[in-house]
Amino acid sequence: MAAKTGVRRQRSNETRARLLEASLRLFIAHGYDGTTIEAIAREAGVAVQTVYFKFGTKIAILKELMDVRVAGDYEPVPTVGRQWFRDAVAAQDPQDQLRHQVDGARDIYERVGELLEVLRNAAVGNEEIAPLWEQNKQQRYEVQARLVTALAEKHPLPSGLSVERATDTSYTLLGPEVYHLLVSERGWSSQEWADWVHAGLCRHLLGEG
Repeated sequence: MAAKTGVRRQRSNETRARLLEASLRLFIAHGYDGTTIEAIAREAGVAVQTVYFKFGTKIAILKELMDVRVAGDYEPVPTVGRQWFRDAVAAQDPQDQLRHQVDGARDIYERVGELLEVLRNAAVGNEEIAPLWEQNKQQRYEVQARLVTALAEKHPLPSGLSVERATDTSYTLLGPEVYHLLVSERGWSSQEWADWVHAGLCRHLLGEG
């Protein structure tokens, strides 16, 4: 009985993962509003009822996609518990901390950058999606605030630069909008973006370079 239950659970998880991947492809290709539950079912090769049973609504699919793609796995570990964040806070050298921050953001955007752009575009005219985008922005800002606070404890910020203004700078340079502009639109590699952002953060937050 336990073995059969395990097999059913594995198949259920595989179906859920297949639906998420199908949704990701369609959201990127057609946008959130241009993607239907029926299209997701066809893309995943399942019945429409299966999509409703697994997720209930299209926005639930988008929310789970965001969570899984940002994290890189299905573990319920918040950003501040992720290894890259812990490494950044623990780094003794301020430049090393900033490198951990940039590398962490790069890895996340390589997984979720296109989906974040889908979310940002959908939020403009979709009142149901707008709060999800606002929540994402708030979460990213709070993460940057904690990182900048940790940085300021290791290295004095340049004269006249408050923690709040430093957080604004970090939030902007490490934002998905800038990543999308340079990597997706202008053709930079993600590493070129990372090196440019790291140099900018060192200049603005450490007064170096």
